[in-house]
Amino acid sequence: MCPADAGDHDRPLTEEEAEHLLRCICFKNGPPATVGVELEWLIHQRTSPMRQVPADRLVAAHDRVRALALDSALTFEPGGQLELSSRPAASLMACVDSVAADLAAVRTALDADDLVLAGIGIDPWQRPRRMCHEPRYDAMEAYMDRTGPGGRAMMCTSASIQVCVDAGEDEPGPLGHGRRWQLAHLLGAVLAATFANSPARTGRRTGWRSTRQAIWAGLDGARTVSPPLDGEPRSAWAAHALDIPVMFVRMSDGPWVHPRGLSFRDWLRTGVHRRPTRRDLEQHLSTLFPPVRPRGHLELRMIDAQPGDDGWTVPLAVTAALFDDPEAAETVYRAVKPLAEWAGPLPAPRNPLWVSAARYGLSHPELRSAARTCFAAARDALPRIGASTAVQDAVAAFQERQVMRGRCPADDLLSGTPELGRARRTTTGTETGR
Repeated sequence: MCPADAGDHDRPLTEEEAEHLLRCICFKNGPPATVGVELEWLIHQRTSPMRQVPADRLVAAHDRVRALALDSALTFEPGGQLELSSRPAASLMACVDSVAADLAAVRTALDADDLVLAGIGIDPWQRPRRMCHEPRYDAMEAYMDRTGPGGRAMMCTSASIQVCVDAGEDEPGPLGHGRRWQLAHLLGAVLAATFANSPARTGRRTGWRSTRQAIWAGLDGARTVSPPLDGEPRSAWAAHALDIPVMFVRMSDGPWVHPRGLSFRDWLRTGVHRRPTRRDLEQHLSTLFPPVRPRGHLELRMIDAQPGDDGWTVPLAVTAALFDDPEAAETVYRAVKPLAEWAGPLPAPRNPLWVSAARYGLSHPELRSAARTCFAAARDALPRIGASTAVQDAVAAFQERQVMRGRCPADDLLSGTPELGRARRTTTGTETGR
């Protein structure tokens, strides 16, 4: 039983209570039964995507969308990006149908201002511009500025697809939480390569298929990596989370404090500034950005936003099939397990596996081979998990158009956008993780 109930968020924690809470709230056991998705979108002008949307026009569009009655949770990211977070759904198609209906309503609302949702991992044209000014975002910007400009680019010009699957059972096997934790990190690199869709920034090619993933690798190393994968997931994650520096300390009667080098564990032990609470622990967890984040479920965060009105359904369907169908999960685990030797001991996203995924996409032979196995297994599993014919057709079309040809959406973006195809490659190493 967790040491603090839902009404006890502001009571000071002990170190033992914090460790117990992390084990309770980050890995919840049970057979896979639900799936969810979080979709981030850039907002562009329909006829001139290279021009920045004027701030007042974007604010008016935000207000129009906020007035909609949506099933998904609606938020706006610091740069004005729109995010829809689905409810936990009992099936893949329940998730797809609910989010598709919400997206249709959002697109209609934006159309009144001649604006569109753009599915790209990093805005290929615009420099960072922060629209949302809240103490949390002020603190995040100040913290990330310590390591260079990549943090602002990530906050204000990036968009992703985050697929959420259950953490799994406590028993060993293809649906056990230990196996699913490892699978998420190895398969995650394949997903990053397959759906890489951010090859340019500020009008220049970067040399990466996923500039978004490359920027993550160049940010604060402790905050954006996972713990070593050879330990028991609950203990490894609890220790990892407590040893990461605190980004900010919320103060009720003054400016928030931005400590340097104060881990959450040290904060618990010293009580410097004030004693941390469960609310502080939950805030701290929300400032950790590994490619796979345990939040009771597993949140896979490595997929770039995808083009097209329904392009997002392909990574959602493939991921759900490979995690929640036992036969597919076992097939894919055997296929991606050899990638662990290539990856080496370093946790993602800085190891050679993830760097290669971000730089080369499916032009890399090992990742291309793994992706072909994954898509074959997913297509076999989709009917078993109730996927509609339309979703199955979308996955098959992506497999034929991209996976079998060793391509990813980034290649299409470069070849289909003349200005980017002709643009010079940037040499700004800090912003691309070199």
